[in-house]
Amino acid sequence: MTATITSRWNDEHAAALSEPELLLYRSNLLGSDLRITNFGGGNTSAKVMMDDPLDGKQVEVLWVKGSGGDLGSIAMNGFSTLYMDKLHALKARYRGLAHEDEMVAYLPHCTFDLNPRAASIDTPLHAYIARKHVDHMHPDAVIAIAACASSKALTQTIFEGELGWLPWQRPGYDLGLKLEAVSKAQPELKGIILEGHGLFTWGDTAKSCYETTLAIIQRAEEWLGAHAKQPAFGGAGSAALPAQQRAAIAARLMPLLRGKISQEEYKLGHFDDSAAVLEFVCSKDLKPLAALGTSCPDHFLRTKIRPFVIDFDPAAPDFDALLASLDAALVQYRADYSAYYERCKHANSPAVRDANPIIYLIPGVGMLSFAKDKATARIAGEFYVNAINVMRGANGVDSYVGLPEQEAFDIEYWLLEEAKLQRMPKPKSLAGRVALVTGGAGGIGQAVARQFLQEGACVMLTDIDAEALAVAKENLIKVAGKDSVGTVTANITSESAVDGILEATALQFGGIDLLVSNAGIASSAPLEDTTLESWERNQAILGTGYFLVGRAAFRVMKQQQLGGSMVFVASKNGLVASAGASAYCTAKAAEIHLARCIALEGAPHGIRVNVVNPDAVIRGSRIWDGKWKEERAASNKIESDDIEEFYRQRSMLKLSVLPEDIAEAVYFLSSSKAAKSTGNIINVDAGNAAAFTR
Repeated sequence: MTATITSRWNDEHAAALSEPELLLYRSNLLGSDLRITNFGGGNTSAKVMMDDPLDGKQVEVLWVKGSGGDLGSIAMNGFSTLYMDKLHALKARYRGLAHEDEMVAYLPHCTFDLNPRAASIDTPLHAYIARKHVDHMHPDAVIAIAACASSKALTQTIFEGELGWLPWQRPGYDLGLKLEAVSKAQPELKGIILEGHGLFTWGDTAKSCYETTLAIIQRAEEWLGAHAKQPAFGGAGSAALPAQQRAAIAARLMPLLRGKISQEEYKLGHFDDSAAVLEFVCSKDLKPLAALGTSCPDHFLRTKIRPFVIDFDPAAPDFDALLASLDAALVQYRADYSAYYERCKHANSPAVRDANPIIYLIPGVGMLSFAKDKATARIAGEFYVNAINVMRGANGVDSYVGLPEQEAFDIEYWLLEEAKLQRMPKPKSLAGRVALVTGGAGGIGQAVARQFLQEGACVMLTDIDAEALAVAKENLIKVAGKDSVGTVTANITSESAVDGILEATALQFGGIDLLVSNAGIASSAPLEDTTLESWERNQAILGTGYFLVGRAAFRVMKQQQLGGSMVFVASKNGLVASAGASAYCTAKAAEIHLARCIALEGAPHGIRVNVVNPDAVIRGSRIWDGKWKEERAASNKIESDDIEEFYRQRSMLKLSVLPEDIAEAVYFLSSSKAAKSTGNIINVDAGNAAAFTR
């Protein structure tokens, strides 16, 4: 049973807060619980008396969550502020429902204190409700009631007159006026349910508003739980496969599927086999319920008109048959989507968008979601879990009703939403790409990962040192957030471990586009003192390891049919022999030649393979923390502390080579800037004539 939603309001903490700060406190509390509202969804507001910056007189100001953002993490600068008297004056400008979108352009003229935070389209919904504090949430339990065929009657039955009810209407200025009318005509109400949408609640204080919101949601959950018909979704139609088998099927399918839907724009994937998802995808009613689509506009905008149900029988799992049916099924989905667009479009509708599905449901396995970035893919999946919960609740007490097709279209292709999309920043150069970096815990590995993350890629780091890898992950999460960074501890000399790395990468991100083979060791000894163990260790890591990772990545890239790039981080020593380092130099030379061989086979598939040769990358390198530093110092007859200066002076440019310098070269070869380069070598060694390629 779901845990009770209880108040976390702290009176002692709240006593020291101003009214705007109380709004922030309330918002963060509400947004931190996904049972109350989904990520990025919902709005909160407060009407506050403040000193006008022009004349110092007290005026009423609406503080309301601005466009974009998430309640759980919103800060004070996430709220728009608007003069209430100007918002009321806008009523004289309103020309009727057919012209309501034009009202959004008037909102900036109502801004208080030159606040740069853009007001959202939901602003009138908060402004005109005749209460000081207003919450608009999307709790699954309440949306389940809102999405029932008998929504109005159920609202009356469950809440006994404490909540009002309004029929479905797209959010906008006109709905704001209707909310005002209900709140004034029925002052005893604690809130309103919007059919197919969500919940509005209010109060005279921040605390009372917050606690009313919680009480209404809890009441809805308890009523649905007490009256739900069992089993959910018509009962089980199939059994879920074991967890390991589910993951293996998803990891195998995701790169293949990703390749089929990323021809116009790279997509990133997410896999979810949580209990709620498995109950739904294994149910008898999966196909008819999935066909109804979602109800709440927030759900719909994230998950498209409907999900894609993959034809798969977990009782007789046949991956090849699944794959054989996939192309035709995707063609049909795209055709259906295009037909939906043609049926519903208006003369001024934006052009049809990507017709590929976002949500993929696999009986017995789980749910895949694909979007232009990992966070969006994950959040889309979370929204569909919300939709599953809504369908469970609605069908448990009545019958679920999805959003009408024309209404769904009018939201998806809303000109205001289109304008928001057009304001989005231009994608970064590696947006949508998945990179695998071996030796990811080292200085060069982290520098490469940081560069890739800054350019919009997702990065999977692998290293044999679990502790160092964990530290690297924490460092890199600060650059791009948790969604974009993954790690797997593995030994690249093990064939099964390497297969596990690629499986983990596919499962976390959907596939692979960029490989940076960077795992390394170094050893130094005169030939007669070089042990067979040292020789074999160099060959195993720098030869066999690079072969295994390169082969595994090549296979996935070839399956995806999206091309790809591999960069081997080799060494100047792969071109120039050094006395006292025969094992290392030979292995590095093999590494370079392996890259050339893969480049020959990769070219027909658009897979480029290039090499970066560093030299004397001392700062930030874990290799130089061990015996290698002492051994090279001894070989050059200098002190260990003088090693960096020695190599700097030995270079033609008299410069130190840093991990970031290697990362720049790796990024260049991995990016579209080097789209016509394969089989090449870039030396990043501050100049060494003996290493000039020829």
